[in-house]
Amino acid sequence: MEDSFTAALDRTDIRILRALQEDGRLTNAELALRVNVSPATCHRRTQRLFEEGCITSVRAEIAPAVVGLGALVMVGVVLDRSTPESFGAFEEAILKMKEVLDCNLVAGDFDYLLKIRVRDMADFNKLHGQKLIALPGVRQTRTFFVMKEVKGNASLPF
Repeated sequence: MEDSFTAALDRTDIRILRALQEDGRLTNAELALRVNVSPATCHRRTQRLFEEGCITSVRAEIAPAVVGLGALVMVGVVLDRSTPESFGAFEEAILKMKEVLDCNLVAGDFDYLLKIRVRDMADFNKLHGQKLIALPGVRQTRTFFVMKEVKGNASLPF
């Protein structure tokens, strides 16, 4: 959120956001009770928060291992050129890869840092050999297999 938008949020808006971040399945009535406003006020404010783009979605968090995606892999990617065109081509291609959960342009040793979910190491090896190294402009990748997820998908600290 931009600072100007944050300044426009009052205490009730913040309480609504925190409550929904904690439990997106709250009914409007439960949310209204939790933030101490009427259901009509709560509904109107929540709708406004969606319309203004403050709340971007509400969805379930699925246990990866239950659906056969128990391996989490972080991949640093270095492109062969640092031009808007090469970044654009890479980003366009990466958006089509369902295995890539997050893709961030970063400063430091890599151009991009990817968060990928796969079944296992063999599944990643196939993905790496067939798709990752074939992405536009990829010069080098560096792979890190996550041994233990200590903290993930945390709520925003506001």
